[in-house]
Amino acid sequence: MAAPEIKYTEEHEWVQRVGEDTVRIGVTDYAQQQLGDVVFVQLPEVGQEVAAGDSMGEVESTKSVSDIYAPVGGEITAVNTELDEQPELVNSDATGGGWMAEIRLADPDQLGGLLDAEAYQSLIDQA
Repeated sequence: MAAPEIKYTEEHEWVQRVGEDTVRIGVTDYAQQQLGDVVFVQLPEVGQEVAAGDSMGEVESTKSVSDIYAPVGGEITAVNTELDEQPELVNSDATGGGWMAEIRLADPDQLGGLLDAEAYQSLIDQA
């Protein structure tokens, strides 16, 4: 079976379904390149409720500090605690080991409003 499709946001985050009602999120490879060397990641709390568009954490790099926005609404069910000791995973494996949080979707239909790979590439090309 093929891996579930990855969706994207205009804030340069990726969203991938990892369960029937759960998604994993992180920043895109493009975002980590723009950030530079990531030195700290502040993640949300497990159990925290978020609405789509809420700031739910921060990524600090040698260049700047950027908010992490919830691409969908729901409950934080897991966070990647490996980033506490290895924030550079965001740079080396943005869409794998550098994932940030898992969210149990309040409404699975929210995924329909996200960008597919082609639309996200167009967004990058215009940047």
